[in-house]
Amino acid sequence: MAEVFRQEHARVVASILRTIRDIDTAQEVVQEAFEQALSHWPASGIPDRPGAWLVTTARRRALDHLRRRRRAGARATELAHLAQDATHEPPDVAEPDDIPDDRLRLIFTCCHPALPAESRVALTLRLVGGLSTVEIARAFLVPEPTIAQRLVRAKRAIRDGGVPYEVPEGLELALRLSPVLAVLYLIFNEGYAAHSGRDLLRDDLCEEAIRLGRVLAELMPDEPEVLGLLALMELQASRAAARTDADGNLVLLEDQDRRRWDRARIGRGLALLERAGARGNAGAGPYRLQAAIAACHARAASWEATEWERIVDHYRALAALAPSPVIELNLAVAVGLADGPAAGLAALDALDAAALRDYHLLPAARADFLRRLGRFTEAAVEYRRALRLADNAREQAFLAGRLTACEAAGG
Repeated sequence: MAEVFRQEHARVVASILRTIRDIDTAQEVVQEAFEQALSHWPASGIPDRPGAWLVTTARRRALDHLRRRRRAGARATELAHLAQDATHEPPDVAEPDDIPDDRLRLIFTCCHPALPAESRVALTLRLVGGLSTVEIARAFLVPEPTIAQRLVRAKRAIRDGGVPYEVPEGLELALRLSPVLAVLYLIFNEGYAAHSGRDLLRDDLCEEAIRLGRVLAELMPDEPEVLGLLALMELQASRAAARTDADGNLVLLEDQDRRRWDRARIGRGLALLERAGARGNAGAGPYRLQAAIAACHARAASWEATEWERIVDHYRALAALAPSPVIELNLAVAVGLADGPAAGLAALDALDAAALRDYHLLPAARADFLRRLGRFTEAAVEYRRALRLADNAREQAFLAGRLTACEAAGG
């Protein structure tokens, strides 16, 4: 059931929203449809087309809701539409390759300018990514009530503002592109490095973000940043199989077996990056720069052969173009790998620690450089801090192992 939820949640929500255009009702009936599935499927078995089953059930629930609210007069069209859908063969939601599909409409709706900027990504992650409020809060490094308030404001803005449920065209499409790209990459990142749970990777989220990126690239084939984002996701996803061992434990990039990297994905990513470069008249944008960093790793024959100086240059350009605490952290780590652990430690010390106080990768990075310098007791202190902040079980296991090794080495 959990796997079906991950795979089908966004499709079902998007399909229901296309008809009833009420987010709260859509979420409510979709939740009821999943609960009904949970009570029926253990006995009857999962149907061949679980998404279609869920859409049909959710539509019937929506029809019941509308009838109960006695709004037939105001929503006659919706009722007629729902009634028709509920009595006919449901659409094949397992083949959502039409352009644009319901989920892309949903993303552009969530990223409408009428919504507060900080709410757009949160709402998309909730509706399209299927992330819980807790997971979104962790992704943003903010308290859970803050995300809950953002979601409420976003849904209210859609309802009160009459935001259309559509993919815009022409200039409007270009103007609304930036938040859509940000959302797709956040969905991918949540799949590539899950903030919580037992698994390090969530392939379903990665594949969903890449699939939507391909749809967007077909809509905007000459937009360099769309191609750059798709290249970035392909290149990062190419390393997914090597990021964990046979037991699902974390394997750092330094220790990965590069023979397990997906060469087909690397080829697609590098080709997309080349296409993006050919179409970009000005300097590279943030996604092209990040794709260029990923390409440095993809081209390197080994960890030792990595062009760290070039990666530092890309990160400096990225920090100037789109500054953020996480990018500054990544830059500091790259400096340490290019110039040595002492330089990396100094760069980490120069960061705004307050902005990253709840982010486990800051103490983890400090611990790693201290370990490389042979300062094991200090490294152990940082590993303990990182362990307290990490929520993913696989990352916790990795940090605990490093902590034990440093405690033993420090005496």
